[in-house]
Amino acid sequence: MIYRFRVILDNDTEEDIFRDLEIRETDTLEDLHNIVTQSFGFDGSEMASFYLSNDIWEQGEEISLFDLSDDGSARLMNETSLDSVVHEAQTKLIYVYDFMSMWTFYVELAEIVEETEGNDYPNLMFVQGQVPDTAPEKVFEADEDDPYNEFNDEIDLDDYDNLDFNENWN
Repeated sequence: MIYRFRVILDNDTEEDIFRDLEIRETDTLEDLHNIVTQSFGFDGSEMASFYLSNDIWEQGEEISLFDLSDDGSARLMNETSLDSVVHEAQTKLIYVYDFMSMWTFYVELAEIVEETEGNDYPNLMFVQGQVPDTAPEKVFEADEDDPYNEFNDEIDLDDYDNLDFNENWN
């Protein structure tokens, strides 16, 4: 069977930037990594990872390009077939390329079809939008309703006389 994916760049522009790809269900995540990087114009030389995701795009288990774990226990792209992580019930992945720039993509299984004789796979089916020169800036924010906020102690930091520095000094 052939998996058809839509790979969408997470970007801060008005323009939708995505690629529609076809790949065999028995190919590996490394094969998907290669077609994604090529279709978006990257050379593929940077570190990358896929993350399992749920319906609201929460980041789950990591499957990386290289094993950087201390104990050699990382799940690797070249050892993970697409059909073992993506299927009708699990259709979404998050893909991060180049951890210095944090190019982030939403990868969603759109359709499963029969293989077409004479087609080469993987196959770039459709291109929408131009990739920007630099990765969109990521803003990391804490959840607003954090009941365990250790810094919410109602101390007035501008009231230096009542901060009791001497009393708590080690």
